[in-house]
Amino acid sequence: MKVMVVHGPNLNLLGSREVDIYGDQTLEDINALVTAAAADLGVEVEFHQTQREGEIIELLQAGSGRVDGVLLNPAAYSHTSRAIADTIRAVDYPVVEVHLSNIHAREEWRRASVTAEEAVGVVTGFGAGSYVVGLQALKRTLEA
Repeated sequence: MKVMVVHGPNLNLLGSREVDIYGDQTLEDINALVTAAAADLGVEVEFHQTQREGEIIELLQAGSGRVDGVLLNPAAYSHTSRAIADTIRAVDYPVVEVHLSNIHAREEWRRASVTAEEAVGVVTGFGAGSYVVGLQALKRTLEA
């Protein structure tokens, strides 16, 4: 089973960006945590990070026929990108959306996720643990 993890904009700044909201773990720390969880689950993972909406779309499209599922943190694009939502609907594998912070406890505009409307599920608010729980849920979804 192969899972692609796609990190959206500004996640490369984790560890130094708004530590009170996102914590002090770096993106590399999160990738290492997911890699360890994936090994325990018998899942192969690959990681990508981009600032660009179009690149997220291209990564999702390129996953068709190559990966079994995707963990996606679209970051702020989750609130605005109908194009990413359309791509999630179009691909032939499940997508689980993850967020480090609880988007429902933040600014009003962050509480709606247009990309979540197309995902099989959303895990939000558990810091780096959101990725691990998302990976576990994705594996269960794929095995069902």
